[in-house]
Amino acid sequence: MKKAKVPINCLFQACYNPELEAEISRCKEKCFQFNQLSPNDRENQQKLLKEILGGMGENAIFTPPFWCDYGYNIFVGDFFYANHNLIITDGAKVSFGNHVFVAPNCCFTTAEHAIDPQQRQAGMEVAKPITVGNNVWIGAGATILAGVTIGDNSVIGAGSVVTKSIPNDVIAVGVPCKVMRNITEEDKYRYPIYGENK
Repeated sequence: MKKAKVPINCLFQACYNPELEAEISRCKEKCFQFNQLSPNDRENQQKLLKEILGGMGENAIFTPPFWCDYGYNIFVGDFFYANHNLIITDGAKVSFGNHVFVAPNCCFTTAEHAIDPQQRQAGMEVAKPITVGNNVWIGAGATILAGVTIGDNSVIGAGSVVTKSIPNDVIAVGVPCKVMRNITEEDKYRYPIYGENK
């Protein structure tokens, strides 16, 4: 199947574009099939995910429901886990490193509509890639906007709206999301470990 090329970082005709709409329609059908499976049917989930995604590492799990636009622009590393209701609008590439946890009700959107109302009415959009590093935890209900990079080992707090890139090794929270503090060795001891010190 030939894939339509979506331009990156410049306005293009996204809406009212029959070629792109056909690709989105095909992807939505695959997502629908995925979402109809039993949440415990890992075998058939994996088969469909391999048809939907551009690339998938070992032990990657998406808990239904999951929706995306094209699918082939999404790349996930090893031991990726997405909880319920992940939405990815992948007009541009969306890549996740290894050992990434995504909590329920998160949205990653590469799309920005035109700010000018006439261009927006004409269906013009911009697509900007999103990159998530290794060992990242995205809290429940977070929204990651177009063009953002989230660095290795970082944590994004629940409900955050990430409008700008986040560096490595930090906890970042809020609307808009801002760095709260660095992750330190002391975080290993934040909670007692069950079964120890008895």
